[in-house]
Amino acid sequence: MSQRTALITGASAGIGATFARFLAAEGYNLLLVARREERLRELAQELTAAHGIRCDVFAADLTDPAAPAAIIDFADRQGLTIDFLVNNAGLSGKSKFVDAPWKELAGEIQLMITAVTELAHRVAPGMKARGWGRIINLSSIAAFAPPGESLLYTGIKSYVLNISQSLDMELKPYGVHVTALCPGFTWSEFHDVMGTRDTTNKFPDFLWQQPEEVVKEGYEAVMKGKPFCVPGKVNKAIAASMRPVPESVRYLLGKTFNPFK
Repeated sequence: MSQRTALITGASAGIGATFARFLAAEGYNLLLVARREERLRELAQELTAAHGIRCDVFAADLTDPAAPAAIIDFADRQGLTIDFLVNNAGLSGKSKFVDAPWKELAGEIQLMITAVTELAHRVAPGMKARGWGRIINLSSIAAFAPPGESLLYTGIKSYVLNISQSLDMELKPYGVHVTALCPGFTWSEFHDVMGTRDTTNKFPDFLWQQPEEVVKEGYEAVMKGKPFCVPGKVNKAIAASMRPVPESVRYLLGKTFNPFK
């Protein structure tokens, strides 16, 4: 893997940083992207020292429409060929839709729909031409769940799940695997940033996974060519139970039981 490079967004913490550590241990060179450059550089130094890999960093805010092109331009200038893409960066708004500033909503869409799609579009042709590539797009178990009041998140993650499967259909004949990774509750900074830590801490322990578990299952899934992966037995059961539910019932469930309402 010493000649292969993985690009990871949202790499400064949580699942993104865990992917960085996992892929470094597998021998991939890395291009780490997040807003917090200092954290990225500390992680890069750690991984270079531990595994002897090359680790470049690029500070970018993916709510900026110019960011995906800037990331790939940077990779090209550094002579990096992206063989493995982990579209991990994400957030969830917590304001009522009508109360949220449009800039906030547009940033959420840009970060988790447009940037995800654009980065895949920019790296996939090279992967196809070389006959090898791996793309993991972070979806969520929310993609299987009823919509939540005021949340764009469930719709966004449903898009990520669907587009990942569509891309996998197109690219798999050329040696490129695309997987939507759909974790449930995972110990990370996500809920701190969202402002829901007090609420989620009340959830039972069996609902939670460590990021290392999520990353390992996601990596194994994309290497095996699985178009989506729901890590953990509990999450698999929850996702399976949601699929047969009629839309009218899903709507009622989402309206009634949204934990972040």
